[in-house]
This record gives sequence, C-alpha cells and structure tokens, in this order.
Amino acid sequence: MDSSQEPRYLECERWWTFALLMTVGGYLGAFTYNLRGGVFCNAQTANIVLFAIALGKGAFAQAFYYVIPMGAYLAGAMLSEALPLKLRRAGLIRWDTALVGLELLAVLALGFLPEQAPFQITQVSVNFICSMQYNTFRQAQGVPMATTFCTNHVRQTGVHLTKWLRSRHPEDGARCLAHIGMLLAFAAGGVVCTMLCPRFLGRSIWGAGILLAVVFADLLYADLCKERGLLFRKPAGH
Repeated sequence: MDSSQEPRYLECERWWTFALLMTVGGYLGAFTYNLRGGVFCNAQTANIVLFAIALGKGAFAQAFYYVIPMGAYLAGAMLSEALPLKLRRAGLIRWDTALVGLELLAVLALGFLPEQAPFQITQVSVNFICSMQYNTFRQAQGVPMATTFCTNHVRQTGVHLTKWLRSRHPEDGARCLAHIGMLLAFAAGGVVCTMLCPRFLGRSIWGAGILLAVVFADLLYADLCKERGLLFRKPAGH
C-alpha cells in the first residue's frame, strides 16, 4: 500500500474497537464480582493492597494467595510484550487480532466450567487476559486509553473538562466526550452482565464472547483484506 494512501489509524486503534473492549472489561468485572468470589480481576490495585494488609497482619499464607493473581497479571504483560514480534515475523495476522481470538476462546472455555469449580480458575484466567488486553490496546485514534479499568478515564474526563471550560478548545471537548463514552461503555457491560448472571450463571460470561467475536471478525477482515499491507506497522503507543 502506498504510504500516501495508508489510513491514519489502524482498525485496532479505532474508537469503536476500544468501546467494545471497554464493554467487555466492564462485563468481566461484573462477572467475577457477581459469580466468582466477589472480586475484580481487571486490575491489581486491590490485590496488592490486600497482599500488604495480609503481610501486615502476619497472615503469610493469605498473602501468598494474592501472589497468584498478581503473578498471572505479570505473566500476561510479559507474554503480550514478547509474542507480537514473533507473530509479526510470520506475517499472517496482527497480534491484536490474535489476542482477541485467544480471549474469545478463554471466555468460551470458562463458560463451560461447572458452578462448583474453584473460583480461582476464572479469577486467574481473567487476570491473565485482562493484562494482555491492557498492554496491547493502548491508544484509540491517538488518545492513550485503558480498556480494562476506569481510573484513568475518570481522571482524563476531569482534566479535559477543566481545560474545555477554561478555553473552549474543541479538542479538549472531544477528548472529554471520548473518555465519558468509554466510561459509559464499561458501565453498560457491567449492567448487562449483572442482569444476565442470575439467569445463566457461569454461562453468562458468553455475553462477553459475543462482543469479542464481533471485534475479532472485524480485525481479522482488516488483517486479511483492507490492511493486508500494513501488518508490520505498529499501533501508536508501542
């Protein structure tokens, strides 16, 4: 593809891709909280705090328990940093596409677990895939974003709202709305999951699979067709 005709942003950097992944993040957070131990597995702040509390109380066995999800998150970050280069050399599909496919398979598999299965299986799995998703999808059309938790979106909303109120600069207004949109997408995922959990129990996680399937199909089409000549181009932020 002629560089003058290259799209400004890859499909994996589009707003709608990030919005769907944010919805998945909210969905998985609600799933693990409602049905798998009352915990949030999208990030590690709570686990580190609980780890520190356990150490402070001298409950070393309990402290070690929190090392497991933190280790899964660490492993996910490391793999998502190491695997893209190998996949890029193969020249088949982008790592971003492969990751969403792996997430889809993981979500499908978790839906088949019996309700009596240890919660830790789902918790560690979600820790792992959320870490890889967070490290892989970094910027939505040039705007740094996370797709598995909301803290930075809340902060950025406040920052750009303040800047817009001060200067009325259109870019600040647009960025403020973009972050608000991501927050709404995350919340929508949590709402839908919470409504489905009582009826479908563990299989309600397949709702996230539907969203992942849509993202995967679009990214795969981009890799094989409209962005075939751009497989070696890195997304912004990498």
